[in-house]
Formats: sequence, C-alpha cells, structure tokens
Amino acid sequence: MFGLTRARRTAAAVAFGAAAAALPTAPSAVAAPRPVVGGTPTTTAEYPFVMQITDATGGQFCGGTLVAPTKVVTAAHCVVGETTGNVRVVGGRTHLSGTDGTVGEVSRIWFDPGYTDAVNGGDVAVLTLAKPMPYATAAYVSPTGTGVYAPGMTGRVLGWGTTGKNGGSSDQLRMAMVPVVSDPECRDSYGSDFVASDMVCAGYPSGGVDTCQGDSGGPLLIGGVLAGITSWGNGCAEAGQPGVYTRLASFSSLVTEQVLT
Repeated sequence: MFGLTRARRTAAAVAFGAAAAALPTAPSAVAAPRPVVGGTPTTTAEYPFVMQITDATGGQFCGGTLVAPTKVVTAAHCVVGETTGNVRVVGGRTHLSGTDGTVGEVSRIWFDPGYTDAVNGGDVAVLTLAKPMPYATAAYVSPTGTGVYAPGMTGRVLGWGTTGKNGGSSDQLRMAMVPVVSDPECRDSYGSDFVASDMVCAGYPSGGVDTCQGDSGGPLLIGGVLAGITSWGNGCAEAGQPGVYTRLASFSSLVTEQVLT
C-alpha cells in the first residue's frame, strides 16, 4: 500500500541478478513504499499454488493463486491494460532470482467488468494459461462462505513484495499472519473508500505486519481457502491502516464462470 494510488503492484520491468532487488516503483505512485512486511521466508513447496506474475522478460510485478491447472486468480489492477503476450505466470519458483519452476504463457485475461480502480472495488482477475501448471491448486471461498471474514479470524498473506519502508522486494517468497478487521473499524480507517461488499481488511491495530508493493494479486488465505486478493491500502504496516483485500466471496461466482470456461 502506498501513495495516493494505494494499489500494491510493482513496476514490471525489473531484472534480478545474483543479489539484485526489485525496484519498488508502482504506476503513478507518489510516496515511497515498503513488501510482505513483518513476514517470514517460506517456499513454493509449502505453498505450491502461489504464483509470480511477470512481464515477458521475467520481471515480477504481482502475485497470483492457482485455483485450477490453467486458471490463476489475481488483482484486476495488476492486468488492466496488459496484453496476453506481455504477461507470464511462474509457478514453483521460491526465489525471484531463480530459474527453476514452470513459466506459463497466458491465453486470456479476464477482469471484473465493473472494475475501474482498486479503491472502487471489483479488483479481481482470472488469467487463463495456455498449458496446465503441474502444481497443487487452492480452493477458493464460495459465495456463501462469508463466515471466514469474521473479525479476528487469522489470515495468511504471501508475496515477494517489499519488506520495509524504502526497501526492495524480497527475493524469497514470504508469509505473514494477519487478523481480519471488522468492517466498522476498516471504515474508520478509510472512510467511504472502503466498500464492505467488495473489500475486507486485515492487519494489527499497531501495524507492523502487512502486504506491500509487489504483493498485489497475491492470496489472503483464511480457514484454508483463498478468501481475499491483495489490493490496496495507505502506506504499509502502519498503525490504524490495515491492508485492504478483495472480498472474494462477492466475486466467487464470476471466478467460477471463468474457471469453467
């Protein structure tokens, strides 16, 4: 989360060398960012459904979740304006600097037709891959699975985003635990920008743990299912400014339509 745009996508054209870090610059960002902040290193062996979204040259700019062998759920703001020829999905690669895993080409990009920007909701997209990924998939929340959003429920967030203020992206996948925040508390933080029907907040009142730039599109897992998509926020890991995630239950039927086509 950062700046006035508040979306958590990283600029795509970032090359990794042996010790290089991804640049934390987002389109139209006006303030310095911070990745999963306060998280711990993990692996794609532990979370095989977590995908990197990259440009054609391999520069990672978002995350995603494999929900079927050829279907990846991510954030709309990650792919609006992109073409299939310029987007790749990388699975089974724990380190951004690695060469292992599977690189998949994208044959179709779908995003919620009502999407205009992350703050106005509908921040959900589905990428269709040209070939199946050989990794375990994640179950996603059903339209009636709203119980996972109960305040205090523990969520897991994952990504390769920046890990501190003015810092670079993490070369290794990271995971953090964050509690779900009640809708009234989230509205206190974000006012009318928070749309409860489309969004859910997660984070600690004191901050310190959060998703950040480069984590956009990655998963918020609650109760063992994909319940949210990293979307936006003010700053990263700041007190009183929880992360905002797409409330996937509200878009589950639309996602299922894409998964079945």
